[in-house]
Amino acid sequence: MPDNYKNNKKNNYKEYNSEEDDNLFIGRNAVLELLKSEREIDKLYIQKGEREGSITLIVAKAIENKIPIVEVDKRRLDSMSSGGVHQGVAATASETAYVSVENILAIAAEKGEKPFIVICDSVNDPHNLGAIIRTAECAGAHGVIIPKRRAVSVNGAVAKASAGAVFHMPVARVVNLSSAINVLKENNVWVYALEADGTPYYENKFDNGCAFVLGGENTGVTRLVRENCDFVVSIPMFGKINSLNVSNAGAIVLFEAARQKAKKI
Repeated sequence: MPDNYKNNKKNNYKEYNSEEDDNLFIGRNAVLELLKSEREIDKLYIQKGEREGSITLIVAKAIENKIPIVEVDKRRLDSMSSGGVHQGVAATASETAYVSVENILAIAAEKGEKPFIVICDSVNDPHNLGAIIRTAECAGAHGVIIPKRRAVSVNGAVAKASAGAVFHMPVARVVNLSSAINVLKENNVWVYALEADGTPYYENKFDNGCAFVLGGENTGVTRLVRENCDFVVSIPMFGKINSLNVSNAGAIVLFEAARQKAKKI
């Protein structure tokens, strides 16, 4: 246990006496990545008696950043987390700071790279969105675009599913996906819809600016969005099951694009 934890425990800890916050993030990986980000953190909640492993690092980081630490019992943390697996730690933070599509394009330009973007069309499951964001971050994408309506927003469940990748991946939340796609196309970005009836993904070249549209769990890519895409690509199936989870399908195509960009083929 670090000395700064012992020396600051009295000043940093207090009993929990406030209501649950809507912007609650749970889980050790998610909270640790939150602490590493530039996001403004209101409070850190630690389960009484939890002092092992990464909890020590999390507490030390919170003390270093002068973040209030609140000690709560497991039952209260269970309640705050709505039954989620909190691993003895949670944190409340400021509202998600979404960016614009233009911001994402600017990030790619600043890096001297061709845009590499993921578009989620009506993805409603927070675990799927979190997994997609995690994959996008690992594959080197510059940003993720999600719609404001009929889709999950970036919340605590998404953050946990992403293992904290949401705190390092720019996310644009737009009113109209078709309009966002048009902005991308105006900036020389080719847009690919991932659907079952497209050409096999491995027959395509993704070495230029590209964006990949991943459809919702039940609807796939919506008609208007698909009509605005430049190409439709698919993942051929060779077994008895004819579909993949959207996050798994996205991972296959995103890492193929990352491979091609790395080899510049």
